[in-house]
Amino acid sequence: MQASYRVKTITVAGLLLLSAMFTGCGKKQAAAPPPSGPSEVGVITVATQRVVLTTELPGRTSPNLIAEVRPQVGGIIQKRLYTEGSDVKAGQLLYRIDPASYEAALASARAGQARAEAILGSLKIKAERYRDLVKTRAVSQQDNDDVQAALKQAEAEVAASKAAVDTARINLAYTSIKAPISGRIGRSTVTEGALVVASQPNALATIQKLDTVYVDLTQSSSELLKLKQNLANGVMKNSKSEARIKLVLEDGTAYPLTGTLKFTEVTVDQSTGSVTLRAIFPNPKQTLLPGMFVRAILEEGAQEQAILIPQRGVSRNPKGEAIVMVVGAEEKVEPRTIKVVRTVGDSWLVSEGVKPGDRVILEGIQKARPGSVVKAVPFGSKPAASAAAPQPAAVKK
Repeated sequence: MQASYRVKTITVAGLLLLSAMFTGCGKKQAAAPPPSGPSEVGVITVATQRVVLTTELPGRTSPNLIAEVRPQVGGIIQKRLYTEGSDVKAGQLLYRIDPASYEAALASARAGQARAEAILGSLKIKAERYRDLVKTRAVSQQDNDDVQAALKQAEAEVAASKAAVDTARINLAYTSIKAPISGRIGRSTVTEGALVVASQPNALATIQKLDTVYVDLTQSSSELLKLKQNLANGVMKNSKSEARIKLVLEDGTAYPLTGTLKFTEVTVDQSTGSVTLRAIFPNPKQTLLPGMFVRAILEEGAQEQAILIPQRGVSRNPKGEAIVMVVGAEEKVEPRTIKVVRTVGDSWLVSEGVKPGDRVILEGIQKARPGSVVKAVPFGSKPAASAAAPQPAAVKK
């Protein structure tokens, strides 16, 4: 009986093994993939558009007006009459030099003028008398000539004394040192009690006008020539006489106000091969300080019929030439050699090689071999839903 039980057990195990083998074979046959079709690639259709071309140039800021305050007469500083770092107005009193010696000089000059005028008055009367006496030969002609000459000398002495009075008055006025321009004044280099001299090399203070500032930019002469050629050939158009400029500060933030290009230097720097461009910017909040490094974005012009190709769709051949893959006739892939001018954002500006209506492959380039047939879909569209997996075939028992 035990032998019969063992035979039955072996028979059942064999049947189960055969059933599993048949079921596995059925699953493998059902999982076989269907024949594949053309590879799917994402494309864009080339179209022309208006593009404003810009260039980024480094630059430094400088004040619109700057004046160094220096004494025009010598003396001891009696008082400083401003706060360092404050805004001052033109004509505002900044320093006062001890005026005692200059007041005395003015008084002396006035006394000399009075003496000269008294002498002149006496000689005028004498000259008139001698003019009448010489006619009656009461005095000699020589005496009359001497008196007339003395009169002219006295008139010259009066004129010289008046000039001396004016000079003394001007020097006395110079003891009050005033602001030549309106703006923000910096630190003082002297204190009260310091001795200063006329036209000394060291300035007492510096005043800078910061409500508008200059930005001096540098551009290579070759880029400037290329820009002029593009404008002359009509590749780019610039309808504005003053180009608009935007600034990026040292910390990477954008300056909120735009400026204008005022002029371009007419001389090329021999050491750097560059020219200087000067722009002016409003600075109402005095955010821009003299000497700051900035980057300026300059509008060079506009290209009305520009073609842009995203950089992800452009590659290079062994010769270093830029190429793109285009879906051509009969949905076959064609390589095209293009000529790129410059980058505009994340795209290339293309001048030759493609035309409006061409379909450039951006996605699935690794599957797009030259001459192969592909299925072109708009770039960025969602892929088609995959077909449902086939159900395993039923195993007949």
